[in-house]
Amino acid sequence: MTYDSVETFREKRDEALQYIQQTTDQRPEYLIILGTGLGKIADKMEIRTEIPYEDIPHFAISTVEQHEGKLLFGSLAGKEVVAMQGRFHYYEGYTMNQIVFPLRVLYSNGAETMFISNACGGMNSNYRRGDIMLIRDHINMMGDNPLIGPNDDELGTRFPDMSEPYTKGLIELAEQVALDKGIHMHKGVYAAFPGPMLETRAEYRMLRMIGADVVGMSTVPEVLAAVHMEMDVLGISVITDECFPDCLDPVKIEEVLEAAGMAEPHVTNVMTGVLERL
Repeated sequence: MTYDSVETFREKRDEALQYIQQTTDQRPEYLIILGTGLGKIADKMEIRTEIPYEDIPHFAISTVEQHEGKLLFGSLAGKEVVAMQGRFHYYEGYTMNQIVFPLRVLYSNGAETMFISNACGGMNSNYRRGDIMLIRDHINMMGDNPLIGPNDDELGTRFPDMSEPYTKGLIELAEQVALDKGIHMHKGVYAAFPGPMLETRAEYRMLRMIGADVVGMSTVPEVLAAVHMEMDVLGISVITDECFPDCLDPVKIEEVLEAAGMAEPHVTNVMTGVLERL
């Protein structure tokens, strides 16, 4: 999906929004985007409405294992929420506009705060498989972004500031929640590559040199679109494999999913704890 004009985007957005609003009367302020192997937070939700992506006009279809491909409307930790159980990736062949289209639709439906998670490779030598990391900043190595093209001034400014893409207040709140619950959580910088191949030893070394702690294939497009719309953002990464160039082992998807499953309760506890305190 590409937009040759702001009018084209608005037409497609409004068609998707109309379908959603005909299906549910919820207008949640909080949006949760669930990464690979992290969809079980839905088990904690009181779900009122499920909408498959394929039913929503102009939504893409998630093709990646463990991405269910549904919008879940309900409540979590006493707050009205909508969860994206499955996301879209650049490596699936989708455009940046397709990747962030659901976010823009849900923003128009009332979402003001985004919680986002991902599975990633840990490059910081202090990180271990199964750890979680609070994202304090990111590096975009994807070679593209969803803000290129016609700018819709109703969504945001042409040149959005990125000095605080991850909301300081939410970061501080998440740190306090982790401390109170006894959850070990790092804080660092997430780098995004387009994928789908994993990085080479030389690329891992380069990323460490420029300040990245973990690397993945998602999250940054959604965060850029959210900041453009002045949404608050909290991001958490799960380290599913250790990417140390001098002792690098081949990665298997089964091991990635296993590590995500190990860390998922911690991600859920931090996110629900933050929601409870907002």
